[in-house]
Amino acid sequence: MVEKSGLELLITVVVGADDDRSARDACRALLRQVGGRIVESGDCSDEEPGCWSVAVGVSASEPGVQAGPAALARAVRMFLRELGPRYGGHRVACEPPTAWTVIDDPDLVEALVRGGERLLVEAWAGSELPVGSGFDLRLDDPDEPAPAPEPVLSDVDEQGRPRPRLALLVDVVTERRAGAEWPARALASRLSGRSTITDWTERPPMVRIVLDLGPSLGEPAEIVANAVQTLGGNGWSRLRRDERSVVSRWSAAPTPPSGIAAVELSVAAPAPGAAERQPAR
Repeated sequence: MVEKSGLELLITVVVGADDDRSARDACRALLRQVGGRIVESGDCSDEEPGCWSVAVGVSASEPGVQAGPAALARAVRMFLRELGPRYGGHRVACEPPTAWTVIDDPDLVEALVRGGERLLVEAWAGSELPVGSGFDLRLDDPDEPAPAPEPVLSDVDEQGRPRPRLALLVDVVTERRAGAEWPARALASRLSGRSTITDWTERPPMVRIVLDLGPSLGEPAEIVANAVQTLGGNGWSRLRRDERSVVSRWSAAPTPPSGIAAVELSVAAPAPGAAERQPAR
């Protein structure tokens, strides 16, 4: 892999699979080949039926070293060459702090991942990754089986009343939506197994990603407080409350040159009469 470059590689695979466990299992050979760890996985069947996205992180030997555009692009090309001679000819794009390429050839991806359809390779300067922003994106052990999925919580309680929903807002200093989406999804995966991106906005020099993390048990203040504890880190604001919502926010000071700049957790109590508007299931 990329040695002594101070770079981090993020490899995202779109794979046809029945569930999260089978998607992760399909990537085991790739994990052994590249020496990586699964950062997150998620259902992307809303974009393509039967598809899952698995993100694999590969750590360099000397994290934290600043790298310019040439080094970023070279890291991606080196990775492609190490995959084999058929992978080296793909075009590499670069917009610091990242360089990337997409392999949209099912035959090539299938050779690496059973059921694989597309593969995105990104290189980041180690110090530019969100892990340096006070949030440790949890890495799974590739030799351990994937955890059993948590029971799915229904949108309504036993009395048919809508449950409060946890929302996550992430501001990432980056020029591309993809550069903001994966750290936002990685944070969301620590809080919920059914996160959905509901909105994104370019707010130069940042991209804002908003996610719905699904229904939660408990009162709004309790839900937000538990989420803050799960994410950890210092500098969270006290819970702010109004008649219907509870919010807590974390922000980096000063704003980093790239990576996660702010995170907001919020729960809004269901509006009166929302139960009648719930879709039939």
